[in-house]
Amino acid sequence: MRPLSGRTKESLQNGAMWRDQRGVSAIEFALLAPILILMYVGAVEIGRLLTVERRVETVASTAADLTAQVKQVVDNDLKDICDASKSILPPYDSAPLKIVLSSVVADNNNNGKVAWSYSESQHCGGGSVRAVGSSYVLPTGTTLANSSVIVVEVTYAFTPLLDLKKVFSPGAFNMKRTFYARPRRSLTVAKI
Repeated sequence: MRPLSGRTKESLQNGAMWRDQRGVSAIEFALLAPILILMYVGAVEIGRLLTVERRVETVASTAADLTAQVKQVVDNDLKDICDASKSILPPYDSAPLKIVLSSVVADNNNNGKVAWSYSESQHCGGGSVRAVGSSYVLPTGTTLANSSVIVVEVTYAFTPLLDLKKVFSPGAFNMKRTFYARPRRSLTVAKI
């Protein structure tokens, strides 16, 4: 073992080694960098999530509004409505988007029944259509007796850009939005 020089002994004795600040910034950066990077990625993901959520809500309201403006529809009209509504989503991927358009008619007692339902896999993402004649519970005040409402149900499978579900992300999850619109030109929108 080599003996300590006089200067090294003196430095140790005076505590000069503990006062030496070289390298402290590098250590602080090494400790803080991962936290700062995670905060940045989290902020980007939250911003993206909020933007996609707003667009999904706009897709639902647009589809309901376009359907409620006509007296009657055919499958090609509904396909066009789905295509127009999906055009709101870019630059975000529209593949995980599912749209179900339905007309719910209230009877004399204001109980809702599905008059027709539409979702085509190529145009509306393949959502599950509602059975014609099945009951549909509407929120209070949505319809009056013997009136109808257009119901648009939109589901979007949101997936974060980075797979950080072990850190703070729940992974992929479904955003669901339902929008109601009363027909404007007639009591019901008929599907022929």
